[in-house]
Amino acid sequence: MFEYMGDRLTKAIKNIRGMGKITEENIADAMREIRIALLEADVNYQVVKEFIADVKTKALDAEVEKSLKPDEVFIKIVKDELVTLLGGDYVPLETSKNPTILMLVGLQGSGKTTTAGKLALFLRKKHSKSPLLVAGDIYRPAAVNQLETIGKELNIPVYKKDKASVKEIVAEALDYAKENKHDYVIIDTAGRLQIDDALMNELKELDETYAPHEKLLVIDAAMGQDAINVITGFNDALDLTGCILTKLDGNTKGGVALSVRHLTHIPIKFVGDSEKLDGLKEFYPERMAERILDMGDILSIVEKVEDIIDEDEAKEQAKKMKKGNYDLNDFLTNLKQIKKLGPLENIIKMLPQARKMGLNNITIDSKELAHVEAIISSMTMEERRKPEILKASRKIRIAKGSGTSVEQVNRLLNQFTMMKNMMKQVSNGNFKMPF
Repeated sequence: MFEYMGDRLTKAIKNIRGMGKITEENIADAMREIRIALLEADVNYQVVKEFIADVKTKALDAEVEKSLKPDEVFIKIVKDELVTLLGGDYVPLETSKNPTILMLVGLQGSGKTTTAGKLALFLRKKHSKSPLLVAGDIYRPAAVNQLETIGKELNIPVYKKDKASVKEIVAEALDYAKENKHDYVIIDTAGRLQIDDALMNELKELDETYAPHEKLLVIDAAMGQDAINVITGFNDALDLTGCILTKLDGNTKGGVALSVRHLTHIPIKFVGDSEKLDGLKEFYPERMAERILDMGDILSIVEKVEDIIDEDEAKEQAKKMKKGNYDLNDFLTNLKQIKKLGPLENIIKMLPQARKMGLNNITIDSKELAHVEAIISSMTMEERRKPEILKASRKIRIAKGSGTSVEQVNRLLNQFTMMKNMMKQVSNGNFKMPF
């Protein structure tokens, strides 16, 4: 998502590089490129018009300090305006009520039921909450079964009741939540192929009866401009507290994300960035703007790592690196931790200048990582601690035991030695870039 638009934006900004100052003439081409990039990304025309006018006004009014270059000033203005367009500040989910009632609404096919499971997992992992899923879609035959399957996979309870109205199901689910100390109740409501009176009347009744603390619209990011009409329709009936954009990992142009807040004043609270049940992320406007402009998203990488790697263990390994005592046992531990972060390609895409360096299209063969793990696992504890004792006979044994070749064993050992030396230099502050 956003890659094509981001490339067009950064290309536009390049045109200003080398200019002595920002003038209406030298930003004309850049503004034209930005307008085309946003329109092609399916951003609403009125939003594009206002965005271009705001950027142009601020760029021409900007005072360029001696320490900055015109293109640096211009890119900061574009980034700040993107952040504003995306909503400005991060809007967190309600967490203070007990139990907190979340009602998910949306059209059929938006990914609402799966998102309910993702949201439950997020609350348990991030906020240590005990969520309860409520099967409130009694019209789509597979909806209840789908939610039950997700609940079993996540080990999160699902409340359902046959031959009962949605209103009765929610009432009993709330009593069940209080009795069993569930601090979050996530209601998966029915969807339709289009907005209709029957759908809205049912949702209005639930809203009036139970006053959910969060009314979140789940919407497919690939809908384009139609998404604004859907959001407005639901908001007029329910006074939404936020929306969740799904399927941002697909080929969606992403324009809806840049139009939603500006046109509807409804904050984007989460985005779904993979089909996996842990593929739901909080929406931070500034981080998204930086990713669009290929500035990276280091904070999201740090958060991912913090969820996986124990802080005390990380400090201990840092000490070992500094002393040069980092061994293959430590490397194996780190490898297993890295695998838990998810596909490495997704992490690499968050690095600054990833698109510029062509890293956004990189693929990492998971088999290679499996070979490395197999090779180290085939070593004795002493060999992992002291790889220098690995002579020919030992390498042959390890290669046979791991289903690899001696050449692969040698390659791993050479790479490990280089990495270990580099780590020691970096830790001691002696590392110099090789160019």
